[in-house]
Amino acid sequence: MKFSLRFNNDLPAADYVRLAQAAEAAGIDQFWVSDDLFLRSAPVILTAVALATTRIEIGTCIVNPYTLHPAEMAMMAATLDEVSGGRFNLGLSSGAAEFLKWVGIEQTRPLTAVTETISALRRLFAGEKAASDGAFLQWTDEAYLRFTPLRQVPIYIGALSPKMLTATGALADGGLPLLLPPEHYETVLPYVQDGLRQAGRSAESLDLAACIWVSLSDDRAAAEHVLRHKIAYYGHAMSPLIWDRLGLTQEDFRPIEQAIMVEHDAERAAAMVTPEMLRIGVVGTGRDLIARLEPLVAQGVRHLSFGPPLGPDPLEAIAILGREVIPHFRGA
Repeated sequence: MKFSLRFNNDLPAADYVRLAQAAEAAGIDQFWVSDDLFLRSAPVILTAVALATTRIEIGTCIVNPYTLHPAEMAMMAATLDEVSGGRFNLGLSSGAAEFLKWVGIEQTRPLTAVTETISALRRLFAGEKAASDGAFLQWTDEAYLRFTPLRQVPIYIGALSPKMLTATGALADGGLPLLLPPEHYETVLPYVQDGLRQAGRSAESLDLAACIWVSLSDDRAAAEHVLRHKIAYYGHAMSPLIWDRLGLTQEDFRPIEQAIMVEHDAERAAAMVTPEMLRIGVVGTGRDLIARLEPLVAQGVRHLSFGPPLGPDPLEAIAILGREVIPHFRGA
């Protein structure tokens, strides 16, 4: 069984070093940081984390080929892998169309953008030229890395839509599908399995992480408060698959989006999050989390990934995971 943590890139940079060191000590295998627009730079954060840790794998969760050119993506990935001694994983996808609008980018051909980017990256990591005349990438024979990467950097797809989930099974080394709520796994899995079948791959060839949101604390009210803020910020940009699973639509999140993005009233936005929306994540103690995860493990999940907000005190949440949750599943 594998365990990982995912953090948004909204914390002070120094916090990530302490969190990663605590995660490493707790027996967690991977440490992922998102690269959402106008927050802190994930590659910079992960460089600091790489230099302050020795065992834990690190990764971007996620970058996209619209705001980060695939050439620069390859440079960043290969360099971070070098800095970390072969511990870097590249998490990528097409990004959220709602957020790309902020910088005037239209998310055209998202599946093509991701698949062509993966193909080019694999050639670059192999030390080959990555000339391309695709629908998204048009590169010449001068497209190659001028240094030798340590290895083929593992590529994880951050998939939400059916087509991207299928591509995860067909193309990726790993998958980072958001299971919001955790029970969404049974919706996601068939698409990934379709991709595996189409590519003639085995399930063992793919590290499929069950990515959930958790907010852990003995103080339930405090744990619920921070999860409300996370849902308020991201709810409107989620996949229709997730909204359908919750019995909601994007329109249900529009008043919340207005409150947080236009009126800049985060507390009002959080207060508008409904009980149905709170089902997106898991709130409570380690025992509460174990109860929600056991059905996933029974279905064959072998990688549990815990994501933001994690709790009012993330270090406390990591301690709960290391003390209660990880031993429960590793000992099962």
